[in-house]
Amino acid sequence: MSAHDDVEVRPRKVRKVVIPVAIVLVVVFALAGTLLRNTPTGAFFRVSDQISMGVLGLLLACGVLLLARPRLRADAEGIEVRNIIGTHRYPWSLVEAVSFPDGAPWARLELPEDEYVPIMAIQATDGDHAVLAMRRLREVRRHAEHPENS
Repeated sequence: MSAHDDVEVRPRKVRKVVIPVAIVLVVVFALAGTLLRNTPTGAFFRVSDQISMGVLGLLLACGVLLLARPRLRADAEGIEVRNIIGTHRYPWSLVEAVSFPDGAPWARLELPEDEYVPIMAIQATDGDHAVLAMRRLREVRRHAEHPENS
């Protein structure tokens, strides 16, 4: 199998949403931190409070950006699934099926003993991109299991 037969997929729509949201969070919290000193409530805010407000905005933005982290890589040896937290690699011999159940937000790997792993890189909201990704993934799996038929 050649390198161009490998599959790498990332979600599209969620990335278009979370990046601007992260930027807005940083700007809003930085602005709030800057304006924190001038409050009519009578509360006294220190510079450390202002810095904390900016850091809080950065932390929230990083949390939102985690939603753009999912990725799928598949080749002749197996499949690597990176979701929001954690990356795992599975050999094709362990994978019983690659499915996209009706109404599910993303695809999944079906493993032995009724276990499954969500593939958050292939999301229903991506429409045709998700359909193409599933086709390519199934083709790579088929080729890995039956290399003589290619």
